[in-house]
Formats: sequence, structure tokens, C-alpha cells
Amino acid sequence: MSYLYLFGGILLLLFGGDWLVRGAVDLALRLKISILVVGMTVVSFATSAPELLVSLDAAMEGYSDLSFGNVIGSNIANIALILGLTSMVFPMTVKQRTYRVDYWIMMFVTLILFLFLFFDNVLTTWEAAVLVLILIVYNVYQIWASRRINKQDESDSETSEEISGKLKSPWWMVFYLVIGVAALKFGSEFLITGAMDLARQWGVSERIIAVTIVSVGTSLPELAASMVASFKGEQELSLGNLVGSNIFNILAVLGITGLVIDLPVKSDALITFDFPYLFGISLLLYPFIRIISKGKIERWEGFVMLLAYCLYIYLVF
Repeated sequence: MSYLYLFGGILLLLFGGDWLVRGAVDLALRLKISILVVGMTVVSFATSAPELLVSLDAAMEGYSDLSFGNVIGSNIANIALILGLTSMVFPMTVKQRTYRVDYWIMMFVTLILFLFLFFDNVLTTWEAAVLVLILIVYNVYQIWASRRINKQDESDSETSEEISGKLKSPWWMVFYLVIGVAALKFGSEFLITGAMDLARQWGVSERIIAVTIVSVGTSLPELAASMVASFKGEQELSLGNLVGSNIFNILAVLGITGLVIDLPVKSDALITFDFPYLFGISLLLYPFIRIISKGKIERWEGFVMLLAYCLYIYLVF
């Protein structure tokens, strides 16, 4: 029964995230919000909804390590597993903005979270508020920078109007939003129930289940998005999606969850092992995207990242 809950929860999260994205984008376009803003805010939030719902539900049920492990494990999976698999299929082109700006923002927010937890082993409400504030500033900066560089204000507005004229009935928008939220809600509950049952059956901690099975399950939307982008010949979107997801996981998922309830770290391994490994795997990425291949991630580099993820899973158990 545990496996059924786990598998059903992952499926509901995967489809629920997709439905929520469709409904949210439809709503944004009907409100005449530019496509640029939709992509950087609405879609980013919706694709991180599985992590948010799982972490929030876990925290409310007293499984705070499941919340932290979900985010840390998802970020490691994004950088090592998903990036590794995607670049092994198609060598990945990296935009300058990704390694000059977004990469360092990812490292900065990861360090901020580590410092918040290192001294007292708890993410307090005011610390969570700082993360949410950084999220707001980051999104505002993203929109401003993209408009300044690409000068897409008018073209985005026109495209938005053109697309909004081709949208389906509003009932489809309502359907996607309602069914998406419902799927995410029940999916997160099923996933937590299955994960904790497995932890008890296997005799392992909630942290181990969180950084492995739960984190990979909630990262499936990112894996699907990266693979689809690569198959369409838009490999440069894959890394940006993954780096952006890592930033959003820390700032939005833990930030919003921490505003609702204080999050204590119960397992010291999250700070002494999982966080250092996340730093290490993130640092390993930089010479690949900036120095060695200079703006690309080759297949062999993707293979190295995948090996690093396999090593992580081996060391966790």
C-alpha cells in the first residue's frame, strides 16, 4: 500500500503541476499580463508547486526534515541527475546570463539558507520572511533585466493579445486551475503518507526518504521540462530552468513554508552532509559551464554529474 500511495502521489503531483501551469498561464494572458512576466513569475511558481505543497504539508504534520530534505534533495537532483541526463542526450548550450548572474544568485541563496540553519538548527519566521523578500527582489530584477536587454515590452504585449484571442473557453481555465490544485493537494498527502510508511518499513530516517525518493518525485516537472526543451533544440533553456528552480525552491518553498510554521532541523546530517554536497555539486558545475567547455555542457560532463549523483545516493544509504 505504501508503494501505491507513493506512486499515486508522484503521478498526481506531475499532472497537477502541468494542469496548474496551463490554467495559470491562461488566466495571466486573459488579464493581459505580458508573456515575459508570465514565464518568470506565474510559470516559475506553478512548476515549483509540487515542492511547495509537499514541504508545507510535511511541516504541518511535524515532518520538518521532510521539508528540508525535499528541497535540498531536489536541488541536488536538478544539478546532478536532471542536468546530467539531459546533457548526455543533447550537449547543452549555456547563456552568459546563466553563469554570470543566475548561477551566483543560486549560490548566494544556498549560502544564506545554510547560515540561517547552521547556528540554531531552525528556520524561524523572520528568516523565512528574508527569503521571501529576496524572492520578490529577484523576480522584479529578472523582469527588469530581461526587458532592458531584450526590449520586448511592446512585442510581448502584442503577442499576449494575439494569444489571448485564441484561448479556449474560460471554463477550461477554471477546470485546469481547480483540478490542478486538487491534484497537488492530494498528491502531496499521498506522497508523504507513502514516504513515511516506507521510512518505517525500511528502518531509515525521514531525511533519507526525503532527499532520495521524495525529492526526485517532486523534481519530475523539471526533468520533463528540460528534456522537452532539449528535444526541441532549445537546450539553453534547460540549465536556466534548473538553476531558476533551485533558487525558487529555497526562496519560495522554504520561505513560504517557514512563514507558516518554524522549521527545526532534526537530522544533523542535513547540515553536515547534504548541504556540503549541494555546495560541492554546484561548485563542480561552474568550471563545466564557464571554463572547460566555455558556454556548453558536453556529454562527458553530463556523465560526470550523473556519477556524482549516484555517489550521493550511495553515501546517503
